[in-house]
Amino acid sequence: MPGGRLTQQERQQIALGLADGLAYAEIARGLDRPTSTITREVMRNGGPTAYRADLAHRATERRAHRRRRATPRDAETPPQAHGRDAEAVREYEEVFTTVLMASGLPKMMARVLSCLTITDAGSLTASELVQRLQVSPASVSKAIAYLDSQGLIRRERDASRRERYVVDDDVWYQSMMASARATAHLVDIARQGVGVLGADTPAAARLENIARFNDFVSESIARAAEQAREILHTKPETPPGSSDGTAEPRGDRG
Repeated sequence: MPGGRLTQQERQQIALGLADGLAYAEIARGLDRPTSTITREVMRNGGPTAYRADLAHRATERRAHRRRRATPRDAETPPQAHGRDAEAVREYEEVFTTVLMASGLPKMMARVLSCLTITDAGSLTASELVQRLQVSPASVSKAIAYLDSQGLIRRERDASRRERYVVDDDVWYQSMMASARATAHLVDIARQGVGVLGADTPAAARLENIARFNDFVSESIARAAEQAREILHTKPETPPGSSDGTAEPRGDRG
Protein backbone atom coordinates (compact mmCIF):
# COMPACT_ATOMS: atom_id res chain seq x y z
CA MET A 1 0.00 0.00 0.00
CA PRO A 2 2.39 2.74 -1.24
CA GLY A 3 0.00 5.54 -0.29
CA GLY A 4 -0.85 4.38 3.24
CA ARG A 5 0.91 4.79 6.55
CA LEU A 6 3.99 2.75 7.31
CA THR A 7 3.31 -0.41 9.30
CA GLN A 8 5.41 -1.60 12.19
CA GLN A 9 6.77 -4.43 10.01
CA GLU A 10 7.83 -1.91 7.36
CA ARG A 11 9.58 0.14 10.02
CA GLN A 12 11.45 -2.96 11.09
CA GLN A 13 12.55 -3.46 7.47
CA ILE A 14 13.75 0.14 7.39
CA ALA A 15 15.78 -0.42 10.55
CA LEU A 16 17.33 -3.58 9.07
CA GLY A 17 18.15 -1.75 5.85
CA LEU A 18 19.85 1.07 7.74
CA ALA A 19 21.84 -1.46 9.77
CA ASP A 20 23.01 -3.03 6.50
CA GLY A 21 24.09 0.37 5.18
CA LEU A 22 21.47 0.50 2.41
CA ALA A 23 20.60 3.82 0.78
CA TYR A 24 17.13 5.28 1.31
CA ALA A 25 16.25 4.64 -2.35
CA GLU A 26 17.17 0.95 -2.04
CA ILE A 27 15.10 0.55 1.13
CA ALA A 28 12.21 2.32 -0.59
CA ARG A 29 12.33 -0.04 -3.58
CA GLY A 30 12.22 -3.05 -1.27
CA LEU A 31 9.06 -1.70 0.39
CA ASP A 32 7.48 -0.31 -2.79
CA ARG A 33 7.46 3.13 -1.22
CA PRO A 34 8.60 6.57 -2.44
CA THR A 35 12.16 7.43 -1.38
CA SER A 36 10.80 10.64 0.18
CA THR A 37 8.65 8.56 2.55
CA ILE A 38 11.67 6.67 3.84
CA THR A 39 13.78 9.82 4.11
CA ARG A 40 11.09 11.62 6.11
CA GLU A 41 10.46 8.61 8.35
CA VAL A 42 14.13 8.20 9.25
CA MET A 43 14.97 11.88 9.70
CA ARG A 44 11.99 12.62 11.94
CA ASN A 45 12.79 9.60 14.15
CA GLY A 46 16.41 10.01 15.14
CA GLY A 47 18.27 9.86 11.82
CA PRO A 48 20.06 6.91 10.22
CA THR A 49 22.28 6.14 13.21
CA ALA A 50 19.62 6.34 15.93
CA TYR A 51 16.49 5.04 14.16
CA ARG A 52 14.53 2.37 16.06
CA ALA A 53 11.43 0.79 14.57
CA ASP A 54 9.50 0.40 17.84
CA LEU A 55 10.15 3.96 19.01
CA ALA A 56 9.34 5.37 15.58
CA HIS A 57 6.03 3.50 15.49
CA ARG A 58 4.98 4.72 18.93
CA ALA A 59 6.04 8.29 18.13
CA THR A 60 3.95 8.25 14.95
CA GLU A 61 0.90 7.03 16.86
CA ARG A 62 1.36 9.80 19.44
CA ARG A 63 1.64 12.45 16.72
CA ALA A 64 -1.52 11.16 15.02
CA HIS A 65 -3.36 11.20 18.35
CA ARG A 66 -2.28 14.77 19.10
CA ARG A 67 -3.30 15.86 15.59
CA ARG A 68 -6.79 14.36 16.03
CA ARG A 69 -7.21 16.13 19.40
CA ALA A 70 -5.94 19.47 18.11
CA THR A 71 -8.21 19.54 15.02
CA PRO A 72 -11.91 20.25 15.63
CA ARG A 73 -14.16 17.67 14.02
CA ASP A 74 -16.06 20.29 12.02
CA ALA A 75 -12.93 22.10 10.89
CA GLU A 76 -12.33 22.15 7.16
CA THR A 77 -9.01 22.45 5.38
CA PRO A 78 -8.90 25.88 3.75
CA PRO A 79 -9.01 25.73 -0.05
CA GLN A 80 -5.65 25.68 -1.78
CA ALA A 81 -4.70 28.15 -4.51
CA HIS A 82 -4.41 26.95 -8.10
CA GLY A 83 -6.47 23.84 -7.37
CA ARG A 84 -3.70 22.18 -5.36
CA ASP A 85 -4.29 19.04 -3.33
CA ALA A 86 -4.05 20.17 0.31
CA GLU A 87 -2.83 16.79 1.55
CA ALA A 88 -0.20 16.59 -1.19
CA VAL A 89 1.03 20.07 -0.26
CA ARG A 90 1.25 19.12 3.42
CA GLU A 91 3.16 15.94 2.59
CA TYR A 92 5.57 17.85 0.34
CA GLU A 93 6.17 20.47 3.03
CA GLU A 94 7.17 17.68 5.42
CA VAL A 95 9.55 16.20 2.84
CA PHE A 96 11.14 19.59 2.12
CA THR A 97 11.51 20.25 5.84
CA THR A 98 13.18 16.89 6.32
CA VAL A 99 15.69 17.61 3.54
CA LEU A 100 16.52 20.99 5.07
CA MET A 101 17.09 19.27 8.43
CA ALA A 102 19.37 16.75 6.75
CA SER A 103 21.42 19.67 5.39
CA GLY A 104 22.02 20.89 8.95
CA LEU A 105 19.13 23.20 9.86
CA PRO A 106 17.49 22.70 13.28
CA LYS A 107 13.91 21.43 13.06
CA MET A 108 12.00 24.65 13.80
CA MET A 109 14.25 26.70 11.51
CA ALA A 110 13.70 24.14 8.76
CA ARG A 111 9.92 24.26 9.27
CA VAL A 112 9.82 28.06 9.03
CA LEU A 113 12.04 28.16 5.95
CA SER A 114 10.02 25.42 4.27
CA CYS A 115 6.76 27.21 5.05
CA LEU A 116 8.05 30.47 3.56
CA THR A 117 9.47 28.76 0.49
CA ILE A 118 6.29 27.02 -0.63
CA THR A 119 4.05 30.08 -0.30
CA ASP A 120 3.32 31.83 -3.60
CA ALA A 121 4.10 35.24 -2.10
CA GLY A 122 7.35 34.00 -0.59
CA SER A 123 6.69 36.07 2.52
CA LEU A 124 4.71 35.80 5.76
CA THR A 125 4.35 37.74 9.00
CA ALA A 126 5.16 36.27 12.38
CA SER A 127 1.47 35.81 13.20
CA GLU A 128 0.88 34.03 9.89
CA LEU A 129 3.75 31.66 10.60
CA VAL A 130 2.40 30.97 14.09
CA GLN A 131 -1.01 30.15 12.63
CA ARG A 132 0.30 27.97 9.81
CA LEU A 133 2.79 26.01 11.90
CA GLN A 134 0.71 25.89 15.10
CA VAL A 135 3.67 26.85 17.27
CA SER A 136 4.37 29.57 19.81
CA PRO A 137 5.40 33.12 18.81
CA ALA A 138 8.63 32.59 20.74
CA SER A 139 9.50 29.57 18.59
CA VAL A 140 8.91 31.56 15.41
CA SER A 141 10.93 34.51 16.73
CA LYS A 142 13.89 32.28 17.56
CA ALA A 143 13.74 30.57 14.17
CA ILE A 144 13.55 33.91 12.33
CA ALA A 145 16.56 35.28 14.24
CA TYR A 146 18.59 32.20 13.29
CA LEU A 147 17.57 32.21 9.61
CA ASP A 148 18.25 35.94 9.39
CA SER A 149 21.73 35.47 10.87
CA GLN A 150 22.45 32.81 8.22
CA GLY A 151 21.27 35.02 5.37
CA LEU A 152 18.45 32.59 4.52
CA ILE A 153 15.66 35.16 4.84
CA ARG A 154 15.33 38.94 4.74
CA ARG A 155 13.01 41.31 6.55
CA GLU A 156 10.80 44.01 5.05
CA ARG A 157 7.86 46.18 6.07
CA ASP A 158 4.52 46.01 4.26
CA ALA A 159 2.03 48.84 3.74
CA SER A 160 0.68 48.32 7.27
CA ARG A 161 4.20 48.62 8.74
CA ARG A 162 4.12 44.98 9.75
CA GLU A 163 7.39 43.12 9.51
CA ARG A 164 7.35 40.37 6.89
CA TYR A 165 9.91 37.63 6.44
CA VAL A 166 10.86 36.96 2.85
CA VAL A 167 12.60 34.18 0.98
CA ASP A 168 13.35 34.69 -2.71
CA ASP A 169 15.83 33.66 -5.38
CA ASP A 170 18.47 36.14 -4.20
CA VAL A 171 18.28 34.93 -0.60
CA TRP A 172 20.01 31.69 -1.56
CA TYR A 173 22.79 33.67 -3.24
CA GLN A 174 23.26 35.78 -0.12
CA SER A 175 23.31 32.63 2.02
CA MET A 176 25.98 31.02 -0.17
CA MET A 177 28.11 34.17 -0.03
CA ALA A 178 27.76 34.24 3.76
CA SER A 179 28.93 30.62 3.84
CA ALA A 180 31.91 31.51 1.63
CA ARG A 181 32.85 34.38 3.96
CA ALA A 182 32.59 32.15 7.03
CA THR A 183 34.81 29.55 5.35
CA ALA A 184 37.32 32.25 4.36
CA HIS A 185 37.42 33.36 8.01
CA LEU A 186 38.26 29.79 9.01
CA VAL A 187 41.16 29.92 6.54
CA ASP A 188 42.52 33.07 8.21
CA ILE A 189 42.26 31.55 11.68
CA ALA A 190 43.93 28.31 10.58
CA ARG A 191 46.85 30.22 9.09
CA GLN A 192 47.22 32.21 12.29
CA GLY A 193 47.70 28.90 14.06
CA VAL A 194 50.53 27.99 11.72
CA GLY A 195 52.46 30.99 12.98
CA VAL A 196 51.66 30.26 16.61
CA LEU A 197 52.57 26.55 16.51
CA GLY A 198 55.64 26.84 14.31
CA ALA A 199 55.70 26.23 10.57
CA ASP A 200 57.74 23.01 10.77
CA THR A 201 55.56 21.20 13.33
CA PRO A 202 52.99 18.46 12.59
CA ALA A 203 50.17 20.52 14.13
CA ALA A 204 51.03 23.51 11.93
CA ALA A 205 51.14 21.29 8.85
CA ARG A 206 47.68 20.02 9.71
CA LEU A 207 46.36 23.56 10.05
CA GLU A 208 47.96 24.56 6.75
CA ASN A 209 46.20 21.68 5.03
CA ILE A 210 42.91 22.82 6.59
CA ALA A 211 43.57 26.33 5.34
CA ARG A 212 44.42 25.21 1.80
CA PHE A 213 41.38 22.96 1.56
CA ASN A 214 38.93 25.55 2.86
CA ASP A 215 40.52 28.33 0.82
CA PHE A 216 39.77 26.36 -2.33
CA VAL A 217 36.22 25.58 -1.13
CA SER A 218 35.52 29.22 -0.22
CA GLU A 219 36.65 30.52 -3.60
CA SER A 220 34.70 27.79 -5.40
CA ILE A 221 31.48 28.55 -3.48
CA ALA A 222 31.74 32.27 -4.20
CA ARG A 223 32.54 31.72 -7.89
CA ALA A 224 29.72 29.19 -8.34
CA ALA A 225 27.22 31.44 -6.54
CA GLU A 226 28.13 34.39 -8.78
CA GLN A 227 27.81 32.28 -11.91
CA ALA A 228 24.50 30.76 -10.83
CA ARG A 229 23.09 34.17 -9.94
CA GLU A 230 24.10 35.57 -13.33
CA ILE A 231 22.45 32.67 -15.15
CA LEU A 232 19.32 32.87 -13.01
CA HIS A 233 18.85 36.59 -13.65
CA THR A 234 19.67 36.49 -17.38
CA LYS A 235 16.52 36.64 -19.45
CA PRO A 236 16.45 34.27 -22.41
CA GLU A 237 16.88 35.93 -25.76
CA THR A 238 13.77 36.30 -27.88
CA PRO A 239 14.10 34.01 -30.89
CA PRO A 240 13.72 35.49 -34.37
CA GLY A 241 10.17 35.56 -35.62
CA SER A 242 8.63 35.68 -32.15
CA SER A 243 5.27 37.29 -31.58
CA ASP A 244 6.58 40.29 -29.61
CA GLY A 245 7.27 42.21 -32.79
CA THR A 246 10.96 42.84 -32.03
CA ALA A 247 12.41 40.46 -34.58
CA GLU A 248 14.02 42.00 -37.61
CA PRO A 249 12.03 41.64 -40.84
CA ARG A 250 13.37 39.17 -43.34
CA GLY A 251 14.48 40.39 -46.72
CA ASP A 252 12.56 39.70 -49.95
CA ARG A 253 12.95 36.22 -51.24
CA GLY A 254 12.11 37.08 -54.75
